[in-house]
Amino acid sequence: ISDQKPLGCWSVKHGQILTCPVVCNFETHEYIAVHDDKVLRIWKNEDMNLDKAFKATLSADVYRIHSLPQGGPLVLFRGGAVRTLDVLLEAPQQEIENLISAEVIRWSGAFMEGQEPVLIFTTQKDWDFFVYVQKPKLNSLHKYKLEQQKPSKPLCFTAHITNQTVTLLCLYSNNSVYQVLIPLQQDTEEEEEQILSKSLLLKLSVSGAGLKGTSLVVLDKDHIAVLGSVPVPGKKPSELLTIWNTKFQTLQTSKELPLGTSGQLWCYEEKFFLIHGKVLTVIMYKCETSSLAAAVGKLKDSQTLDVSSFVNWNTLEDEELLVSFQSQESVALKAESRMNLRSRMSTVAGQSGTLSVGQLLLKLKGASNFVLEIELKKLMAKEPTADLQATIGCVVTALTDRCKGNPKYYPQGLLQEIIETRDFSYSLCPDLMAVALEKKDMQLLQICLERFPDIPEEITYACLKAFLSMSEDHLKSIDVNLDSAICYVDVELNDMEVKTEILENGFSEEMDQDMCDTKIPKEGQSDGESCPVGLQKAALLNAVLHSPYTETFLLPHLKNLPAQQAILFLRYLYYLYVKCSEKVNTTLPGIRSPTINQIMDWMCLLLDAQFTVMVMLPEAKDLLSNLHKFVRAQVRFYSELNKIEGSLRELQRLNHLRESQTYSIEVLEII
Repeated sequence: ISDQKPLGCWSVKHGQILTCPVVCNFETHEYIAVHDDKVLRIWKNEDMNLDKAFKATLSADVYRIHSLPQGGPLVLFRGGAVRTLDVLLEAPQQEIENLISAEVIRWSGAFMEGQEPVLIFTTQKDWDFFVYVQKPKLNSLHKYKLEQQKPSKPLCFTAHITNQTVTLLCLYSNNSVYQVLIPLQQDTEEEEEQILSKSLLLKLSVSGAGLKGTSLVVLDKDHIAVLGSVPVPGKKPSELLTIWNTKFQTLQTSKELPLGTSGQLWCYEEKFFLIHGKVLTVIMYKCETSSLAAAVGKLKDSQTLDVSSFVNWNTLEDEELLVSFQSQESVALKAESRMNLRSRMSTVAGQSGTLSVGQLLLKLKGASNFVLEIELKKLMAKEPTADLQATIGCVVTALTDRCKGNPKYYPQGLLQEIIETRDFSYSLCPDLMAVALEKKDMQLLQICLERFPDIPEEITYACLKAFLSMSEDHLKSIDVNLDSAICYVDVELNDMEVKTEILENGFSEEMDQDMCDTKIPKEGQSDGESCPVGLQKAALLNAVLHSPYTETFLLPHLKNLPAQQAILFLRYLYYLYVKCSEKVNTTLPGIRSPTINQIMDWMCLLLDAQFTVMVMLPEAKDLLSNLHKFVRAQVRFYSELNKIEGSLRELQRLNHLRESQTYSIEVLEII
């Protein structure tokens, strides 16, 4: 998620359908999938073709596979039977019993109780709902029936196990959450079907309107999260993500999701996962100890607050920072979007005699710029912690707000010091780079691009466009870090060494001429030999190449890049590509220099976005032709290397066998 790169992608054949979620076997680091209900597939990360992966056809339809870190994968069949994966693989065609008749499984979950895996699933038959608790290793199965509550019925379930007791939470259609307690019985004998009674845990109401929930997850013993919608008169229902305190039956926080969701909410390792619009949104959360005063928002002395919760939901829409002084308990959320950690929330725990974040921001609201900078420097002098980072982010946000309100105020040195000395991120202060772009602070933008892991593609594109449009004369007067470019960029054509001493990576002018019937031109500012941009601009463009991105989100912005800037950028990428190819290890010298993969990725991305424009422009014709010929020469050279790969390995083997003490001259004929 943080790198915004797909790590693997596999697909089934046309006509086949994945019929249950894919899971990972924590013990063997393998993926397990089921397609067409009965066909089991198992493969590892390095396997490229799913069709060639391990295949086993089972004798019954699979409902779900559950993978436990210590318990191994459990396979739940639609008939209610459960097998461990190891037992199933010993005889894939073994007979699978049907434990449920005319019932349909609605939900299932797997848990560890001590060293024993426990699988729980619920079924439905007309208006009746049943709960099954199964211990596969002990061959223990217990069936229960939920008491009816017509006309409402359960929509979804979730559960957790504590002290040998299963706590089953049921989200009902009457906008309520009910709790059912089921003791884990030790005996394995069949008993009569028991009827489970339930108790009302929560009545879901947001601003007086009932929340129609679609998904429910447990955060800890006192908190749950519910994804749902509330009716809006004359409009479509408003979808919300809400967090509730079950101990005191209060709504802790909620956020509207204007782009809509799929109705599903997942939770894993203190992170929510949900689909918001067309993007995956990841929301980190942290729950502190619950207290009644915090839950009802009635702390008596605001001066003795130990904790303030603050929430920054910039992932979803542009809003001001929301600071709450009414909650000593904090359910702090960090929203991260586009498969990349984007928007942060945290909990800042103050100590006796110190100010909370909210109090500090109120204090600084009317303070002078000098006082604001002094307070920020005091914070930076403290020992770095995650909470302190969030606090600094809030104060920097207040600082950038002043920059936007006062065009003459811009503490460039302080902002650079913060970025260089702190493990900062874009989401801690989303307006910082926008202000730097407005002020044309190229140095700060360069630092941010090199250090921030979560810059939105829109901002990355804005930086690229600003760098390309800046004149070389103006850039010479700007102090930027040249370490990434100074070791290989040829500033003046006269200082260049056109030829290399040895043939490396299969490229030389003679080979290129021989293979492609052309030479790279030797005129000044030629695409292949001299750098098309100055040293300062090259260093800034290198910072853009280092910034993580998602191709899907960046491509639409690159299509808007002016044609002349696109050609200039492609010429520079081509220059870097040639420079990399001159070296045996395809690595450019310098600190934070672009890698060959980054250069190739950006070159392909730019060509995808601007290819039609490039083909139509006469000034791009020679560039595209040279690029094509150079790549063709590289492909041919590596093809020749592949042909003699066996001979080269034999030479290497003979080298190892030769005694190092003796001197000899050998002539080896390669046939």
